[in-house]
Amino acid sequence: MAGKMALPRIKPLVAGNWKMNGLRTSRREIVALGRKLARQPARCDVLICPPATLLAGFKDDARAAGVALGAQDCHAQVSGAHTGDLSAAMLKDAGAKYVITGHSERRTDHGETDAMVKAKAEAAHAAGLIAIICVGETQSQRDAGETLKVITGQIAGSLPEDVTAKTTVIAYEPVWAIGTGRTPTPEDVAEVHAAIRARLEKQVGPEGAKMRILYGGSVKPANAGELMAIPHVNGALVGGASLKADDFYAIIAAYA
Repeated sequence: MAGKMALPRIKPLVAGNWKMNGLRTSRREIVALGRKLARQPARCDVLICPPATLLAGFKDDARAAGVALGAQDCHAQVSGAHTGDLSAAMLKDAGAKYVITGHSERRTDHGETDAMVKAKAEAAHAAGLIAIICVGETQSQRDAGETLKVITGQIAGSLPEDVTAKTTVIAYEPVWAIGTGRTPTPEDVAEVHAAIRARLEKQVGPEGAKMRILYGGSVKPANAGELMAIPHVNGALVGGASLKADDFYAIIAAYA
């Protein structure tokens, strides 16, 4: 894969979502990733989103590795009686630069609506964090031919009004592909990302042409090069393959 791709006009972002995985000993993966990046620097921004319990402990290792840290969710309020929740300001204080909002597992497992996702993105912006807003369709929605309608609707309802390319990233994750090993065809991905770009340009104007649109959903070293070469795919949101430095770097190397 290395050396075969032209660098996109928009600087790519390869982000690892560790989900509910990782302990303090997992810092060795960040250290190992840093060694790989030192030998062959990335031509993309690199981000790891570990569980919030690890943010503060990983901060120094991530900085040394040249890797940004992000959180996997935040509360829409700055503070208050919200047992078990974390505000965007708390996450930034712990070392986060980004926060994922509206991941399909949050939308499904916790019933998060577009309005809730929008409120969380607004909270992220207010705290100085970059929001990664996730959108994606289920298998039944795809089978019904509703993919573009669902995704453009999620964008319409989930984006704050003041989004810019510096404050916001969009991640397209077909729900049926997450963790299943299945991926859409390159043609399917191209169609969806083009529709997202068009929607962004319509909704937020010139900034929409600059915003990064990530692809997520069973991204692996074996398919990263093909997926990252698709027009309007400006990086990846990687799940399980981001847990090991070797696998994650092999995806990053799509831009080497």
